[in-house]
Amino acid sequence: MHFLSEIIIESGIINEYQKDLIVVTSHQEIQPELQTGLWLSEFVEVYDLLINAGHQVTVASMKGGKTPIDPNSLPQEGNAERISDHEQLQDTVLLKELSSNDFDAIYLPGGHRTMFDFANDISLQNMVREFAQSDRIVAAVCHGLSGFVGVTLSNGESFVKGKTLTSFTNNEEQTIQLDSLMPFLLEDGLRQLGANFISAPIFSEHVITDGNLITGQNPQSSTSLGKALLERLEAK
Repeated sequence: MHFLSEIIIESGIINEYQKDLIVVTSHQEIQPELQTGLWLSEFVEVYDLLINAGHQVTVASMKGGKTPIDPNSLPQEGNAERISDHEQLQDTVLLKELSSNDFDAIYLPGGHRTMFDFANDISLQNMVREFAQSDRIVAAVCHGLSGFVGVTLSNGESFVKGKTLTSFTNNEEQTIQLDSLMPFLLEDGLRQLGANFISAPIFSEHVITDGNLITGQNPQSSTSLGKALLERLEAK
C-alpha cells in the first residue's frame, strides 16, 4: 500500500483506495464570554498527513456548514491563511447524510465544545459503532474521545470497555481551569465505562494504538496520531 500511495502522489492521481472521514464540532461557546470550537491543529495536522498520502478526506459535522475554531488554537502568525488553506472547515458535510460504508477510517479531533455535541449525538454514535463493528479504524485525539462515551455495541457493552486508550486528562483540564465548566471530566467518563485509561505527563505527546483504535492525549499528540493512523491503514 505504501508503494502504491507513493506512485499515486507522484503522479498527482487521487488515491481512490483510501477514503477517510473526519468529524468536527458544530458549536462555538461554552459560555457567552468563552468562545471555543474545533482545536485547529488537531484537525490540520492529521488532515494534511492524510491528503499528502493521497487519501480522499471528507469533513463532516453534526450541523454541517462552517465549523467554529477555538480562538486559542489559532497560530500567532498567518491565522487567516491557515484557516483558508482548509476550506473544508467553511462548509462541512452534514454527518447524518453520510454512510459509514463509504469510508475506511474515522477520526475525531477535539476542542472543548465537542464535550457538548459529540457526547450526545446519535448520528455520531451510530457512525462510530458501525466502524467499530466492521473491523475498521477509529481514531480520536484529546476531547474528540467524547464521541465515544455514548457508543454502545450490539452486545450492549460500551465501545470503550476493555480498550486501552488515552484522552485529555483530568490534570490537564484542571491545569487550564476549565474543569468546572465541562459537563463531565472526560478521563473520568472513559474510566467509568470500563476503559483502560493510560495517561502521560500533562501536555506531553502520547498516542496509544489498541488494534483498530488509535487515541491521542492532547494537541501535542496530533501529528504522531496521524502517522499512526496512516501506518495502520497501510497495514490493513
